[in-house]
Amino acid sequence: MTVIVGLVHNDRVHLGGDSAGVAGLRITVRRDPKLFRNGPYALGFTTSFRMGQLLHHAFKAPKPKGDLDGFMATVFVDKLRTCLKNGGWARKDSEQEQAGTFLVGIHGRLFVVYDDYQIAEPADGYAAVGCGSEIALGALHATSALDVKPRKRLTLALLAAAHHSAGVCAPFTYVTAAKPPAGRGPERDAGRT
Repeated sequence: MTVIVGLVHNDRVHLGGDSAGVAGLRITVRRDPKLFRNGPYALGFTTSFRMGQLLHHAFKAPKPKGDLDGFMATVFVDKLRTCLKNGGWARKDSEQEQAGTFLVGIHGRLFVVYDDYQIAEPADGYAAVGCGSEIALGALHATSALDVKPRKRLTLALLAAAHHSAGVCAPFTYVTAAKPPAGRGPERDAGRT
């Protein structure tokens, strides 16, 4: 089920998503959003509407501070794990905790949180998750060198996924992360090139 797409444009993270709720061969158009803001974060989820409800309504998103890579991998994930455990969503398999997959935009940077709580930041500046992700990634790649506004790029990726994936459908929704605080653009490790 689902496709959630995200991209970074002019130090802002933009997300788009579909409205499909899929169970076997049944599809339901959901009114509850897969995309939302939680404090300065923009989030878009796949995997489970229950997980998304916890992210939206129960997750007390910590205020980012210091090195954003380290913060996301430790403080953010620790708070996330606690929220999902308390909400009855986190699960254990062979003594390893697992959750779900979602996109996070913060301070001009786009991250993917995978079901093993790993944090990834795509070097391309765009990402997609869900059953339509490969199709959407192709559209995001194809439009990356074009002079296309972020909302239009997201829409093209969502339309491609909806056309080619049975688990994706309109209407589409969008959210943009808060602007980074003054003087704090998308920082990167000094060692990265």
